[in-house]
Amino acid sequence: MRPLPVLLVPSIGLLLCLLLLQNCQTNENKAAKQPTDPLPSWNEGPRKQALLQFVQETTDASNPQYIAIPDRIAVFDNDGNLWAEKPVYFQLFFAMDRVKSMASEHPEWKEQQPFKAVLENDMSTLMEQGEHGLLTLVMSTHAGTTTEEFEKIVSEWLRTAQHPQLNRPYTDLVYQPMLELLTFLRANDFKTFIVSGGGIEFMRPWVEEVYGIPKDQVIGSSIKTEFTIENGIPTIKRLPAIDFIDDKAGKPVGIQKFIGRRPVFCSGNSDGDLAMMQWTAAGKGPKMMLYLHHTDEAREWAYDRNSAVGRLDKGLDIATNNGWQVIDMKKDWKTVFPF
Repeated sequence: MRPLPVLLVPSIGLLLCLLLLQNCQTNENKAAKQPTDPLPSWNEGPRKQALLQFVQETTDASNPQYIAIPDRIAVFDNDGNLWAEKPVYFQLFFAMDRVKSMASEHPEWKEQQPFKAVLENDMSTLMEQGEHGLLTLVMSTHAGTTTEEFEKIVSEWLRTAQHPQLNRPYTDLVYQPMLELLTFLRANDFKTFIVSGGGIEFMRPWVEEVYGIPKDQVIGSSIKTEFTIENGIPTIKRLPAIDFIDDKAGKPVGIQKFIGRRPVFCSGNSDGDLAMMQWTAAGKGPKMMLYLHHTDEAREWAYDRNSAVGRLDKGLDIATNNGWQVIDMKKDWKTVFPF
């Protein structure tokens, strides 16, 4: 074998150095693109590890637990799961403020319940009115407008209203760890839906900005509407009648009706979410059921079995017996709210 020309030897050495340098830079770039920690507000522990493992396994095409992208459906309850719900559901605060702003048009409300309790700020009497009383408030304050008008009313209320105890806008009272989880799932091609007992038209004006969930991926309770043409303009009017209650057994019905695919990931916080947890758990293949247990009386509220709002009783027992994931807010979350 003939020896290489002397002039070529340094050239080959230089080329090898350049190739090694390029390879190092490529590896550094790849490392830089890798997320450091997709769930930084979660403490290290079994819950965080279970979430990371579930996503890793179900998105790896070589893993037996792989889930095809069209089937990666994740459903989330809203009240008490994505944002707070104490001392009462935030939509009730909205309805109460609507009663006060509309009271001048309804002098009879001064003597009629549940309006009288609202106008007198008598929360105990208001809660004694039960479900019927609350529905009366919703029907009286959420109907009689077009869908566009109602969206403006909700948006304006959220812009100015504040939580009576925490003195923050309601959209500040979202859970930072859950925002991270939503982002993490979507980054891995999961499609995220809200499935809530709250009003669908109450949620649609703000969920996209706050959660990154589009309006058309929201399932909620609704009142009846009708199409009309007024002064030559097509409108959809909101009527004072219940159309659909998206709570308890209504949740899996709503999922089937509006999504048409069984979820593989289900997140909730109360017995009102149990039916959609069971519906998810009954599906074939890998799936995750994730319950949020409110255990942090210092940073938020601690409540479960005896709570009038967001009661978690039967669901907590079933989750424990079936090995579902249960978030302990105090232990599993480094922080609660973004602020």
